[in-house]
Amino acid sequence: MGTLGSSEARSQWFYLIALWIGGCAIVGLIAWVCLRLQLQLATAGFCMLIAIVLLSLLDSFVSSAIFSVAGALLLNVCFTPPIFSFAIAKTADLLPLVAFLVTSIAVTSLVREIRRAEQIQREQARLLNLTHDAVFVRETDGVIRYWNQSAEDLYGWPRDEAVGKPADTLLKSVYPIARDRLQQTLFQSGYWEGELVHTRRDGTQIIVSSRWTLQRDDKRKPRAILETDNDITGRKRAEETIRKSQAQFLEEVQRLSRTGSLGWTAGTGTVFWSAQAYRIFEQDVSVVPTIPGMREQVHPDDLPVFDAMVAQIEAGGDSLDIEYRLRFPENRIKYLRVVGHSVAAQGGQRQFVGAVMDVTEARQTGMKLRQLENDLARTSRITVLGELSASIAHEVGQPLTAVVVNGDACLGWLHRTPLNIEEVERLVARMREDATRAADIVRRVRRLIKGTPPEMVSIDVRGLLQEVLVFLRPELEMHGCRVSTHVARDVSAVAGDRVQLQQVLVNLITNALQAMATVSKKHGLVLAAERGESDRVILSVQDNGPGITDEHLPHLFDAFFTTRADGMGMGLAIAASIVEAHGGRLWAVNNDDGGSTFSFTLKTA
Repeated sequence: MGTLGSSEARSQWFYLIALWIGGCAIVGLIAWVCLRLQLQLATAGFCMLIAIVLLSLLDSFVSSAIFSVAGALLLNVCFTPPIFSFAIAKTADLLPLVAFLVTSIAVTSLVREIRRAEQIQREQARLLNLTHDAVFVRETDGVIRYWNQSAEDLYGWPRDEAVGKPADTLLKSVYPIARDRLQQTLFQSGYWEGELVHTRRDGTQIIVSSRWTLQRDDKRKPRAILETDNDITGRKRAEETIRKSQAQFLEEVQRLSRTGSLGWTAGTGTVFWSAQAYRIFEQDVSVVPTIPGMREQVHPDDLPVFDAMVAQIEAGGDSLDIEYRLRFPENRIKYLRVVGHSVAAQGGQRQFVGAVMDVTEARQTGMKLRQLENDLARTSRITVLGELSASIAHEVGQPLTAVVVNGDACLGWLHRTPLNIEEVERLVARMREDATRAADIVRRVRRLIKGTPPEMVSIDVRGLLQEVLVFLRPELEMHGCRVSTHVARDVSAVAGDRVQLQQVLVNLITNALQAMATVSKKHGLVLAAERGESDRVILSVQDNGPGITDEHLPHLFDAFFTTRADGMGMGLAIAASIVEAHGGRLWAVNNDDGGSTFSFTLKTA
């Protein structure tokens, strides 16, 4: 590799020397032509300036400076008296020469900066096309001016048909709130996130998780809106299926336990009964339950108890546990037990939520079985509450898991390609915020993460490795790669940010797959975790690829260093910065039997 590096350096010098000689020759030719045509100093300088600007695009500032100095000297020799002499007879002739030199350097520098900015914009647009989210930019009036490849795939409209069209008209957007209120929120906070209903080109409707970011100009005036959409239609359908399943499950549990649920908003008088509660009160489901209607069924001797219960709820009592009797035709009596508590409802009102149980059979067993009856009732309540808790946890856990896995997958896929670091950090922060918000449904705190420190939590090492392997399964199968996982018995959990550590492992495994693709033997990876010094855990990714040359090994984690023609050299640099932010370090070594091993340390949880 050393010989190859020297050859490339010589080729570069040959190119520069040829460029400098050829460029100066072109500038000299222009000076000679202008001299033959007896053109003025200003005209000759303008012609040279055009040639220097074009030549400057072929190399860096040094070449521009050389051509500019050569042009100034030729103007002095050929167009400033005395002719064909470096001497300047008049001091006034010095000013146009200096102006030419300064203008030439300034213009060439400006042209290069404009060209570099255009290249950056093209690269950013290319990166946006690689994301799995639909991304488009629209003016503040809604007209689309950018439409990435994922937007074409999601909505069905090609870029040339979408650009220039109003987004609301094209997608037939349905908003959760009034469009004006949403726009006002966006302009005030600079960000909005929620769920929208969009219509594809084929007429089908989809539900998307949409995130809007307001772009402002130098004067802080709204300039454009960046919108990213993620299709969650399947997840929503799954949630609805789960909700219906849980409702059926809850109803069956209530039937088996002879326990109904009821709710009452004291301010409005609205009463809710479950299906089992209707059966307990022996009312048809078409009957709208009310407090006066419930009172009519109460046994006359227990009316004071019922009225006290209503008064207690209206007074804002926190909990309730009472028993009373219902009277039915033919003097049939039913004993009820009502258990519940008050919760805050919308509008500042208090709502009573409780469980009503038919305990008639237990009450009719007599005094001798009363203690046993109380124990059974208590056990029944605990069982029902446990089932209810499990149902709620399952209902909430399923969509949360889907949101978190989806967010982690987006982050991993984004880091499989060369990225501009600032753009990557902004997109990763937005995706991480979305996953965190879904996973933390109890708090409902919207967080705007822009380069904040890692959110340190306890992470199971085995679970972390399995999550990464599940995410990379298609690529591992495509490469025919065999993966072995070894976690030491004394290693359990580490402290860190789950998404960022997944990002590090995905980057290391992806680099290993790309390296092994250059060799013909069977590909194999070993993921290991072992106890290090003090309170440290060492995680490693070992491959059987070609290894790392001694020349490249010291520069692996330098920004923009890469050995691939299509790489940007940011992946390992980002991984190293993440590990350092976790208080660890990342390093690489070559294996004795071939291949290389990347290892990093983390603190134990």
